[in-house]
Amino acid sequence: MPNRSHNRSNNDMRPVHIEPGYLKNANGSALISMGDTQVLCAATIEDNVPRWLRGQGSGWITAEYGMLPQSTNTRGNREAVRGKQSGRTQEIQRLIGRSLRNAIDMTSLGERTIIIDCDVLQADGGTRTASITGAWVALAIALESLFPKENSPLHSQVAAISVGLSSNQIFLDLDYREDSSADVDFNLVMLSNGHLVEVQGTAESKPFEIEQMNNMIALASKGISDLFKIQRESIIGWQNGK
Repeated sequence: MPNRSHNRSNNDMRPVHIEPGYLKNANGSALISMGDTQVLCAATIEDNVPRWLRGQGSGWITAEYGMLPQSTNTRGNREAVRGKQSGRTQEIQRLIGRSLRNAIDMTSLGERTIIIDCDVLQADGGTRTASITGAWVALAIALESLFPKENSPLHSQVAAISVGLSSNQIFLDLDYREDSSADVDFNLVMLSNGHLVEVQGTAESKPFEIEQMNNMIALASKGISDLFKIQRESIIGWQNGK
């Protein structure tokens, strides 16, 4: 993959920027940019839980994900117009919700539901990983309005990034061009305690070796550590600006 976007080396992420508190009316929000991919994340707190959780003293986190019609270079119809969500949208929604639920103590949350909305404003690869990373910031801001820091149910950060293999070289944080031509692509979701939430890996054109997989996971872990730092800095900046 010669001539990577933003003049990056194989081990570099695209420029990452998180603008916390982007929306006035949301309990928590963040606009995340990873290169040319931009996702607006918002968290809404509701004082109820799904019927199957009522009376159990536990909360819930769920997510909705969508791409704006002109988020890519060809306009796509809104899924609401088509009357149903695609399998890809449903998969990504479940992934976002599952990732965030692993970062929070649901019992400490109480019988509340937090709805995470992730709207892709511009897509150039990595929309699901950007959604998870930005959604954690929106979630953290929303919880500050409910809990003192020492009693927060949020016990960990969670972030995600992509990594790929092309011509036996490993590349971090794939943009769309790189993702569409990679021999192997992975999405990794990790907690700040080092535990993995999800590893999605696929050989697109040829199988890969266990050693290559381990090297991809190691590089992705390094990228996620950098994302944790960016998340923390964005939260501190928001707190100082309140």
